[in-house]
Amino acid sequence: MLDSHLKIKDEGRNQAWDEEFFKLLSETSLKILTQDPQQGPDGWPYLMTETLNSDGSDDQEATDTAQKIFHWLATRGIGMVVNPKRLPYPDFVLSYGMIWSFRETGFFIKYQSDLDQSKKLTLEDPSKAIFGEPTPEFLPLYVRKVLKDFFRDQSVFDAKVLMISADKQNYDLCFSLESLGNPKAEEHDGILEALAWFLPPHYSLALISEKNLPPFKSL
Repeated sequence: MLDSHLKIKDEGRNQAWDEEFFKLLSETSLKILTQDPQQGPDGWPYLMTETLNSDGSDDQEATDTAQKIFHWLATRGIGMVVNPKRLPYPDFVLSYGMIWSFRETGFFIKYQSDLDQSKKLTLEDPSKAIFGEPTPEFLPLYVRKVLKDFFRDQSVFDAKVLMISADKQNYDLCFSLESLGNPKAEEHDGILEALAWFLPPHYSLALISEKNLPPFKSL
Protein backbone atom coordinates (compact mmCIF):
# COMPACT_ATOMS: atom_id res chain seq x y z
CA MET A 1 0.00 0.00 0.00
CA LEU A 2 1.12 3.52 -0.75
CA ASP A 3 0.60 4.82 2.78
CA SER A 4 2.95 2.20 4.27
CA HIS A 5 5.51 2.81 1.51
CA LEU A 6 5.55 6.50 2.42
CA LYS A 7 6.48 5.66 6.02
CA ILE A 8 10.00 4.78 4.89
CA LYS A 9 12.37 7.52 6.08
CA ASP A 10 14.24 9.77 3.67
CA GLU A 11 17.55 7.93 4.11
CA GLY A 12 15.87 4.74 2.90
CA ARG A 13 14.49 6.29 -0.25
CA ASN A 14 16.50 5.42 -3.35
CA GLN A 15 15.87 4.48 -6.97
CA ALA A 16 14.12 1.27 -5.94
CA TRP A 17 11.92 3.26 -3.56
CA ASP A 18 11.13 5.74 -6.33
CA GLU A 19 10.14 3.02 -8.78
CA GLU A 20 7.78 1.37 -6.29
CA PHE A 21 6.37 4.78 -5.37
CA PHE A 22 5.62 5.58 -9.01
CA LYS A 23 3.85 2.23 -9.45
CA LEU A 24 1.72 2.66 -6.33
CA LEU A 25 0.99 6.30 -7.12
CA SER A 26 -0.33 5.47 -10.59
CA GLU A 27 -2.77 2.96 -9.08
CA THR A 28 -4.20 5.16 -6.34
CA SER A 29 -6.59 8.06 -5.85
CA LEU A 30 -5.52 11.40 -4.43
CA LYS A 31 -7.10 14.22 -2.52
CA ILE A 32 -6.87 17.53 -4.37
CA LEU A 33 -6.00 20.22 -1.82
CA THR A 34 -6.40 23.28 -4.04
CA GLN A 35 -8.48 23.56 -7.20
CA ASP A 36 -5.99 25.99 -8.74
CA PRO A 37 -2.28 25.26 -9.19
CA GLN A 38 0.08 26.91 -6.73
CA GLN A 39 3.48 28.38 -7.49
CA GLY A 40 6.28 26.26 -6.05
CA PRO A 41 9.59 27.55 -4.62
CA ASP A 42 11.10 26.96 -8.06
CA GLY A 43 8.55 29.28 -9.68
CA TRP A 44 6.64 26.57 -11.56
CA PRO A 45 2.91 25.77 -11.17
CA TYR A 46 1.92 22.66 -9.22
CA LEU A 47 -1.31 20.97 -8.27
CA MET A 48 -1.21 20.19 -4.55
CA THR A 49 -2.38 16.66 -3.72
CA GLU A 50 -2.47 14.40 -0.69
CA THR A 51 -2.52 10.63 -0.37
CA LEU A 52 -5.63 9.09 1.18
CA ASN A 53 -5.91 7.53 4.60
CA SER A 54 -6.04 3.75 4.47
CA ASP A 55 -9.14 3.77 6.68
CA GLY A 56 -11.14 5.60 4.00
CA SER A 57 -11.92 8.55 6.26
CA ASP A 58 -11.16 11.18 3.60
CA ASP A 59 -13.69 13.46 1.97
CA GLN A 60 -14.43 11.61 -1.26
CA GLU A 61 -15.76 14.73 -2.99
CA ALA A 62 -12.25 16.16 -3.18
CA THR A 63 -10.59 13.01 -4.55
CA ASP A 64 -9.86 11.70 -8.02
CA THR A 65 -7.81 8.90 -9.53
CA ALA A 66 -4.16 9.71 -10.11
CA GLN A 67 -4.55 8.62 -13.74
CA LYS A 68 -7.30 11.17 -14.34
CA ILE A 69 -5.27 13.88 -12.60
CA PHE A 70 -2.19 13.12 -14.72
CA HIS A 71 -4.27 13.29 -17.90
CA TRP A 72 -5.66 16.69 -16.89
CA LEU A 73 -2.26 18.12 -15.93
CA ALA A 74 -0.52 16.88 -19.09
CA THR A 75 -2.31 19.29 -21.43
CA ARG A 76 -1.97 22.27 -19.10
CA GLY A 77 1.74 22.50 -18.34
CA ILE A 78 1.32 21.86 -14.61
CA GLY A 79 3.35 19.67 -12.24
CA MET A 80 2.15 17.94 -9.08
CA VAL A 81 3.21 17.84 -5.44
CA VAL A 82 2.38 14.79 -3.32
CA ASN A 83 1.80 15.55 0.38
CA PRO A 84 3.04 19.17 0.47
CA LYS A 85 2.36 19.39 4.23
CA ARG A 86 5.00 16.77 5.03
CA LEU A 87 8.05 18.22 6.79
CA PRO A 88 10.68 19.14 5.98
CA TYR A 89 9.85 18.27 2.36
CA PRO A 90 6.87 16.87 0.42
CA ASP A 91 6.90 13.16 -0.35
CA PHE A 92 7.45 13.86 -4.03
CA VAL A 93 7.48 16.71 -6.54
CA LEU A 94 6.63 15.74 -10.11
CA SER A 95 7.73 18.13 -12.82
CA TYR A 96 5.50 18.71 -15.83
CA GLY A 97 7.91 16.66 -17.95
CA MET A 98 7.48 13.68 -15.63
CA ILE A 99 3.69 14.01 -15.81
CA TRP A 100 3.38 13.88 -19.58
CA SER A 101 6.13 11.26 -19.87
CA PHE A 102 3.94 8.95 -17.79
CA ARG A 103 0.90 9.70 -19.92
CA GLU A 104 2.78 8.86 -23.11
CA THR A 105 5.04 6.01 -22.04
CA GLY A 106 3.91 4.73 -18.64
CA PHE A 107 7.19 5.92 -17.10
CA PHE A 108 7.80 9.07 -15.05
CA ILE A 109 11.55 8.55 -15.38
CA LYS A 110 13.55 6.19 -17.57
CA TYR A 111 16.75 5.41 -15.71
CA GLN A 112 19.71 5.23 -18.09
CA SER A 113 23.03 4.55 -16.40
CA ASP A 114 25.02 5.34 -19.54
CA LEU A 115 23.46 8.77 -20.09
CA ASP A 116 25.64 11.70 -19.05
CA GLN A 117 23.31 14.68 -19.26
CA SER A 118 26.07 17.06 -18.17
CA LYS A 119 28.05 16.28 -21.31
CA LYS A 120 27.94 19.08 -23.85
CA LEU A 121 26.88 18.31 -27.41
CA THR A 122 29.86 18.67 -29.74
CA LEU A 123 29.67 18.30 -33.51
CA GLU A 124 33.23 17.79 -34.68
CA ASP A 125 32.01 16.63 -38.08
CA PRO A 126 28.37 17.57 -38.81
CA SER A 127 28.43 15.46 -41.98
CA LYS A 128 28.54 12.34 -39.80
CA ALA A 129 25.69 13.39 -37.52
CA ILE A 130 22.01 12.49 -37.83
CA PHE A 131 19.41 15.28 -37.92
CA GLY A 132 15.64 15.28 -37.83
CA GLU A 133 12.45 16.78 -36.49
CA PRO A 134 11.16 15.51 -33.13
CA THR A 135 8.47 12.90 -33.69
CA PRO A 136 4.97 13.31 -32.17
CA GLU A 137 5.85 10.45 -29.82
CA PHE A 138 8.99 12.22 -28.60
CA LEU A 139 7.37 15.65 -28.39
CA PRO A 140 3.54 15.49 -28.55
CA LEU A 141 1.58 18.38 -30.03
CA TYR A 142 0.06 19.33 -26.67
CA VAL A 143 3.56 19.57 -25.15
CA ARG A 144 4.71 21.73 -28.05
CA LYS A 145 1.80 24.05 -27.32
CA VAL A 146 2.77 24.30 -23.65
CA LEU A 147 6.36 25.08 -24.66
CA LYS A 148 5.22 27.68 -27.18
CA ASP A 149 3.12 29.37 -24.50
CA PHE A 150 6.15 29.42 -22.18
CA PHE A 151 8.36 30.92 -24.86
CA ARG A 152 5.70 33.47 -25.76
CA ASP A 153 5.70 34.64 -22.14
CA GLN A 154 9.45 35.23 -22.59
CA SER A 155 8.79 37.22 -25.81
CA VAL A 156 10.13 34.38 -27.97
CA PHE A 157 7.58 33.88 -30.73
CA ASP A 158 9.13 31.24 -32.99
CA ALA A 159 11.35 28.88 -31.02
CA LYS A 160 12.93 26.26 -33.27
CA VAL A 161 14.20 22.76 -32.53
CA LEU A 162 16.12 19.94 -34.17
CA MET A 163 17.00 16.43 -33.05
CA ILE A 164 20.73 15.78 -33.39
CA SER A 165 22.76 12.62 -32.82
CA ALA A 166 26.53 13.00 -33.01
CA ASP A 167 27.17 9.28 -32.40
CA LYS A 168 24.08 7.78 -34.08
CA GLN A 169 23.01 6.32 -30.73
CA ASN A 170 22.14 9.16 -28.36
CA TYR A 171 19.96 12.09 -29.38
CA ASP A 172 19.83 15.66 -28.13
CA LEU A 173 16.76 17.87 -28.42
CA CYS A 174 18.44 21.05 -29.63
CA PHE A 175 16.99 24.53 -29.43
CA SER A 176 18.16 27.14 -31.92
CA LEU A 177 20.09 29.95 -30.24
CA GLU A 178 19.11 32.32 -33.03
CA SER A 179 15.40 31.63 -32.53
CA LEU A 180 15.81 32.36 -28.80
CA GLY A 181 17.37 35.75 -29.51
CA ASN A 182 21.02 34.66 -29.10
CA PRO A 183 21.14 34.75 -25.29
CA LYS A 184 24.53 35.28 -23.63
CA ALA A 185 26.59 32.18 -22.86
CA GLU A 186 26.25 32.72 -19.12
CA GLU A 187 22.47 32.46 -19.51
CA HIS A 188 22.51 29.08 -21.26
CA ASP A 189 22.52 26.89 -18.15
CA GLY A 190 19.54 28.76 -16.70
CA ILE A 191 17.61 28.38 -19.95
CA LEU A 192 18.33 24.65 -20.12
CA GLU A 193 17.32 24.23 -16.49
CA ALA A 194 14.00 25.93 -17.20
CA LEU A 195 13.36 23.85 -20.32
CA ALA A 196 14.20 20.64 -18.43
CA TRP A 197 11.14 21.17 -16.20
CA PHE A 198 8.89 20.79 -19.25
CA LEU A 199 10.54 17.59 -20.48
CA PRO A 200 11.17 14.07 -19.16
CA PRO A 201 14.26 13.87 -16.91
CA HIS A 202 15.99 11.42 -19.24
CA TYR A 203 15.87 13.79 -22.23
CA SER A 204 19.18 15.35 -23.22
CA LEU A 205 18.88 19.04 -24.16
CA ALA A 206 21.20 21.50 -25.86
CA LEU A 207 21.30 25.08 -27.11
CA ILE A 208 23.11 25.34 -30.42
CA SER A 209 23.59 27.72 -33.33
CA GLU A 210 21.86 26.95 -36.62
CA LYS A 211 25.05 27.84 -38.51
CA ASN A 212 26.10 25.12 -40.99
CA LEU A 213 23.30 22.81 -39.85
CA PRO A 214 20.10 21.60 -41.57
CA PRO A 215 17.01 23.79 -41.09
CA PHE A 216 15.53 23.81 -37.59
CA LYS A 217 11.78 23.31 -37.21
CA SER A 218 9.36 25.69 -35.51
CA LEU A 219 7.70 24.30 -32.40
